[in-house]
Parts: sequence; structure tokens; C-alpha cells
Amino acid sequence: MRRFIWPAVLLALVIVYPLVLSTPFQQRLGALVLLYAIAASAWNIVGGYAGQVSVGHVVFFGCGAYAAMGAYAHFGLPPLVGVPAGMVLAVVIAAVIGVPTLRLSGHYFSMATIAVAELVRLVVTNTDYLGAAVGLSGPTVPRNVFDLSFVSSLPFYYLFLVVLGLTLLITWWVAESRMGFYLRAIKDSERAARSLGAPASRIKLQAYMLSAGLTSVAGAFYAMMVGFVDPESGLGILISVKMLIMAALGGAGLLFGPLVGAAILVPLEELSNSWLGGKGAGLTFVVYGAIIVLIARFQPGGILTLITRRIALITRYIERRTKARELRKQRPAAGADHAA
Repeated sequence: MRRFIWPAVLLALVIVYPLVLSTPFQQRLGALVLLYAIAASAWNIVGGYAGQVSVGHVVFFGCGAYAAMGAYAHFGLPPLVGVPAGMVLAVVIAAVIGVPTLRLSGHYFSMATIAVAELVRLVVTNTDYLGAAVGLSGPTVPRNVFDLSFVSSLPFYYLFLVVLGLTLLITWWVAESRMGFYLRAIKDSERAARSLGAPASRIKLQAYMLSAGLTSVAGAFYAMMVGFVDPESGLGILISVKMLIMAALGGAGLLFGPLVGAAILVPLEELSNSWLGGKGAGLTFVVYGAIIVLIARFQPGGILTLITRRIALITRYIERRTKARELRKQRPAAGADHAA
């Protein structure tokens, strides 16, 4: 039961957060943490478990965002209707670009995904049907509940919490299945995994497609929360960098690693933007670069790995102290019996 204690405590804190910290800024901050945790958890399937560091996942994020806003702008439908359409589009694009790019390895794969993301952004920027550089907007006033137009961020918070729970459940199922064992083997050594009969190409493509579909959900809900999408907010390369850093900061390849990373990085970004205003735009890139360097140098396993190790050390220390105390209590009793 000990392995469930800390997840239960974390879940309780997440549930009561908006009830304790109830200002509009704090509620919006909590909603953004959960939203980016969804995106980072989706990235974690292919980047953390399989070791395929994609820096172009913003393409799938943008698929969901543009599908949600396009459903309203072009067809007058609730943006929520665009969520499944965005998932299908993201999975199809992942299948198309995954076949050639997943043949590459290491930084070559990362550079290929960056090139694809920038190509898609340029195409969307010059496509009038997708709003070009202006973008697409959602309903200005709520028409029905399916528009997801709320005055407060509180409904978004609990909606994102449910979606994050489903995303983590899918991730856990993948990690514990045969596919998860294949992915970890591919991450350790793809050549060795292939020599032992693992279908590396097929498994990587399946993980990439699953990750793309889940990432599109995060993009759709982001667009619905903000109320619009343009090439910068929906397809900016910085979004991919955020997913990568959140997963790496918390612990890539760990179930709750992206959530921990999002809980650190999102408040840091929001507070810096609040304190510095427009002057902090360039500082964001400096902070992200510094975080990457620090993680790579001092804690490659992420903060969650460090926390887990510290908790294990404390637990073993407490157990040793408890056993030593019990032994000291037993010795006088044994001595008294011997004297009698």
C-alpha cells in the first residue's frame, strides 16, 4: 500500500487546490498546469518511454486547436465537436510523417521534427481558410454548455483534471503492457531490441500516433480556454520545447514526471511574465536553456527521481531506527529472564 500513499496525497492536493486558492489568477494558473501536464504526458509516451525526442509535437497540438476553432468558425458548431476531428487529423499526420522520420535516430530525428513543425506553421500562416496570420476565434459569448465558454477558470480546472487522469491511465496501461516493455527496450538499445525480435518500427510508430492523438486534445482545450488560435499560439516551436522540458524536468519516462515538471515550469513562466511584462519574452528562452543544462548536468533522471530517492533513504533510515529501538527494548527483557 505504500506505493499508493504519495499519489493519493498528490491527488488530494490537486482536487482541493482551487477551493483553497480561489483567486482568478490562481485558478487560471492551476488550469494551465493541468493543461500542459496533459500535453507533456502525451509527449512522454514517445519521448520518455521510447526515447524518441520529438521537438515537433506542436504540430499535433495545433491540429487540435485549429480543429476546435475551425468547427465554430466555418460550421457554427461547438468547439468541442472539433476534438475528435483534431485527434483523427493528428493521428493521420503522425502516421504520414512518422514513417520517414522515425527511421532516423538521436538528434537527426529531433531536427527532422523541427523542420516538419516549421513547415506546417508556414503553411498555416499563408492559408486564408485557417485564418492565416490572424488566426481563428471561438464564440464570443456562450451559446450552450458544449461551447465550454466559462467566466471562471474553475470549470476548466476540473475538466482538465479529468482529461489528465484519463491520459495518465492510458500512459500507465501502455507502460505496463507488452508495448511498454518494447518501448523501454528500444530506448535502452534499439539495435539490441531488434536483434531479440522486437518490432521496433511498428511499436515506435504506434507510440507516436497515440502520443499525437493525446497531444491534440490538449491543443483543443487550450484553444477553447483562450478563445482563439493563431500560428504563434497554436504552432509556435516554444510549445514543443515546453512539453520536452516539463517531462525532462519532472522525470521523462515516469508516470507523474510531466505533472511535476508542469507544476514547476508553468508557475515560473507565469510569474516571470507577470513581474516583467513584455520585457520577459526573451528571458523565457534563457530560463528554458538554463533548465536543460542543469537537468543534463546534475539530475538527468528528473526531479521526481531525486524525490523518490530521498523518500526511500528517509524510509530506510526510519525503519533502521525503529528496528534498533525494538532491539534495545528486547535486550533488558532477555537479561531479566536470564537472571531469574
